[in-house]
Amino acid sequence: MTSNRPISDLLVSKNPVLSVEFFPPKDEAGGELIVRTALEIKEQVKPDFVSITYGAGGSTRERTFRYAKLLKDEYGFEVMPHLTCVGSSKEEIREIVSEWQDAGFCNIMALRGDPPKGETEFRPHPDGFHYADELVAFLRDNFSGFSLGVAGYPEVHPEAPDAAADLANLKRKVDAGGSFVTTQLFYDNSYFRSFVDGCRAAGIAVPVLPGLMPIRSATQARRFCKHVPAELDAALEEAGDDKAKVHEIGIDWTCRQIRELLAWGAPGVHLYIMNRSRMAVEVLRRLRAEGLFRAE
Repeated sequence: MTSNRPISDLLVSKNPVLSVEFFPPKDEAGGELIVRTALEIKEQVKPDFVSITYGAGGSTRERTFRYAKLLKDEYGFEVMPHLTCVGSSKEEIREIVSEWQDAGFCNIMALRGDPPKGETEFRPHPDGFHYADELVAFLRDNFSGFSLGVAGYPEVHPEAPDAAADLANLKRKVDAGGSFVTTQLFYDNSYFRSFVDGCRAAGIAVPVLPGLMPIRSATQARRFCKHVPAELDAALEEAGDDKAKVHEIGIDWTCRQIRELLAWGAPGVHLYIMNRSRMAVEVLRRLRAEGLFRAE
């Protein structure tokens, strides 16, 4: 693990890179869970960096900062906090980022963000940003020393009319100062390959880090992704309510995805772990036994 190192530099100098994502807990029980998970992730997964999400409308702003500091200062992770446009003015964004910079953070995942719970349409703050590329440009122009990540969508952003429009939006974010892309999760690697091919054809040359989530249930897989491969879907159907079988399918499929992605040339992998460590630990234990992801 590294400390105070731009992720953009890490993606150039190390291959494969491994990262995991946390989210700020809502209550004391959730706080105890993230602490236990962080310890297990540090000792057994050993990621190169971790990210932590940011609630819609700044609903978890203070908790994001508190747990980002905990992950950085107590566990020694390189931490990339998420930052969204939702519910914040430009001056509030400036204050938030200044606080992070003063605390020693040098990486930010810059996102437009989803509408607050109960709303279906994104509504920008009257003195805020409409799009993620505006946020990225603001951070680039007003702060130095930050590596800025942006989001990509192998299955196409749900609000985009088509893949071409989605890639054009991504290019605006990269041109504004995004130094790498982390994707939303997918279970069919062909979508990632097509996405990266499209990025390169569009002139997007920055690293693209695939985001994966080990499957915990068939319902989860179908809810999070539009495209579940027929082979995977059939295996989940056969497993039914057998949690042990579904668990093993989830581990097997994630390992298979990672092997294929790395063989194809992906710079690493980002794991969405939902503040739980077990499946990430099992995946990395298996892959390290195969010679992937050296434990350093």
